[in-house]
Amino acid sequence: MFKGSITAMVTPMRENAVDEDALRSFIDWQIGEGTHGLVPVGTTGESPTLSHAEHKRVVEVTIEVAAGRVPVIAGAGSNNTAEAIDLARHAEQAGADAVLVVTPYYNKPNQEGLYQHYKAINDAIGIPIIIYNIPPRSIIDMSVETMARLFELKNIVGVKDATAKLDRVSLQRHAMGPDFLQLSGEDGTALAFMAHGGHGCISVASNVAPRLCAEFQEACMAGDFAKALAYQDRLMPLHSAIFVEPNPTGVKYALSLLGKMEDRVRLPLVGITESTKTIIRSAMAHAGLVN
Repeated sequence: MFKGSITAMVTPMRENAVDEDALRSFIDWQIGEGTHGLVPVGTTGESPTLSHAEHKRVVEVTIEVAAGRVPVIAGAGSNNTAEAIDLARHAEQAGADAVLVVTPYYNKPNQEGLYQHYKAINDAIGIPIIIYNIPPRSIIDMSVETMARLFELKNIVGVKDATAKLDRVSLQRHAMGPDFLQLSGEDGTALAFMAHGGHGCISVASNVAPRLCAEFQEACMAGDFAKALAYQDRLMPLHSAIFVEPNPTGVKYALSLLGKMEDRVRLPLVGITESTKTIIRSAMAHAGLVN
């Protein structure tokens, strides 16, 4: 169920509130363009600055509009285990197909703490859990050994890997076997990730180029890496450009150019500079998304 190009969705804003109309339209557009799955309220969805009520509402709207057409993997991470359980339970009750749970940030648990955090969430819900391992943001790095322990639990099914360490795919495949779901968390290295045995990518770039990212993943899944490389060459400038400044500031600017939503982020994020706008417009033109 969870494979291919899965969009790490932005959260549209208008006058510092969630723009539900734009969100609904954006979800329909994503699915129409061929996106294979949706992840609301992850990092790209500005989850750190959404209230709990806003977070839960975005999950509910995404599930409602997707209407079973593609799987919804709801963001449910926190560095507070009780809070993560609350978000995960809500996602399950709302009808999410799975939850994405980031490794706890800032308080820096050790490997046993990581295991117990995920086990507590596992024991509290009955839908699949995807570990989100992203040391650049959360500081800690879940070991392959801890991941293997967690895979023995009933709901832990895989990982979104944003370590940018491509050998991890093979190491995790060796430790957990080919049924352990491995999703890339890095657009720029997704081609190599897939060649190592990955199953897809939870993609930021697919917010802006959903059809191209879906076709890229379909080529990878078919084993046509020559075709996938042609897509990579077309998309790589975009992968880089949208991260010149903090995510999702670049993505929201790009989507404003496409008329999908306003270019608004919530503090402490701010809009991008004119020089970055030029870089993003150029990358979008290279990909054939704008003239």
